[in-house]
Amino acid sequence: MRRKLFQTLVMGLILVPFLVCGASAKTLKIGSMGPLTGPYAADGNDIKNGVLTAIEVIEEQGGVAGYDKIELFPQDTACDPKQAVAAANKLINLEVVGVVGAYCSSSTIPASETLAEEDIIMLTPASTNEQVTDRGLKYMFRVCGRDDDQAPAAVTFMKKALNAKTIFIVDDKTTYSQGLADGVEKSCKAMGIKVVGRDHVNQGDKDFSAVLTMVKRSNPDILYMSLQNHASGSLMAIQAQRQALKSTIVSQDAMYHPNFVKVAKEAAEGIYVTYGYTDKSTPAYKNYEKRFTAKYGEVGAYGTYAYDAAIALLTAIKNAKSTDPAKVKAELLKLDYQGASKHMKFRANGDSGSSYIAYKITGGEYVPYWTPEMGILK
Repeated sequence: MRRKLFQTLVMGLILVPFLVCGASAKTLKIGSMGPLTGPYAADGNDIKNGVLTAIEVIEEQGGVAGYDKIELFPQDTACDPKQAVAAANKLINLEVVGVVGAYCSSSTIPASETLAEEDIIMLTPASTNEQVTDRGLKYMFRVCGRDDDQAPAAVTFMKKALNAKTIFIVDDKTTYSQGLADGVEKSCKAMGIKVVGRDHVNQGDKDFSAVLTMVKRSNPDILYMSLQNHASGSLMAIQAQRQALKSTIVSQDAMYHPNFVKVAKEAAEGIYVTYGYTDKSTPAYKNYEKRFTAKYGEVGAYGTYAYDAAIALLTAIKNAKSTDPAKVKAELLKLDYQGASKHMKFRANGDSGSSYIAYKITGGEYVPYWTPEMGILK
């Protein structure tokens, strides 16, 4: 009996230092939100992996003073508004100090309102609907561009570079795709391109023969394909090729993903997409690309924006020497540096500007084709 008591006392003395050390260890918690399952999972996982890459960089630089480690708590929104709100509430309960996300505007908008109730900073790497930052939420930031920047850039490209006179617009009724399509329609009317048709498909549709028959009958110069994700876009492109559609296909940033080309293959050739310009020759991009590809494979479009969002958040926390949202926001607004995706400098409303250009898919690659400043690139 005495021996057991002695062993218990010894073990207690041994464990005390570990328990004390464990109690003093502090973890900086941040969250990410995106579709980790379902048809948009590739983009959502790119966002998660972009944030993980940023954490790796910051920790290699010494981490954040006062914290032993930085931990990411990724949440699956499935691009569903209700699930996004549930994910936001879970992150609140986990006591995260900031969130990178979400992907779909229809998820980001309601989730941001939930996070705003607790003064949690949110930086979206992918949601382009104007309302994301136009609602005046105190702690809402955006690293990607806006629909009202992308739409006029796309229409200017179609008019000046493609000499388009007519267009047929298709969207899938989501907040993002329909909002962008509305902007394109508005810009077309302002710039003298006739909208000969406008129709909608549903998320998850796999047969687009009906709408493509309408497009073929209208024979527009441009089929503008505004869809929530590249899985649907690749199917529409394949079916357009089978119908021998003569219209030039122009699409948006959701189609700027390697999986779009992998699935659509030769049907993707010659399609134009608008997306923010990233200078891939910068040391910032090259460092990010090297790290990302080593662990996660090919770089996806929104992983780069998510990386920059996380670097910005963690840098602001380091500079503020605090996780107080007001102090971190103040430091975010002071940032001015070359990120992996773009030059990072936030405006007072949380936006960071845009630089939309047109890419042409050539030989399975997204090749810069046109810029607003230089026109068609030689």
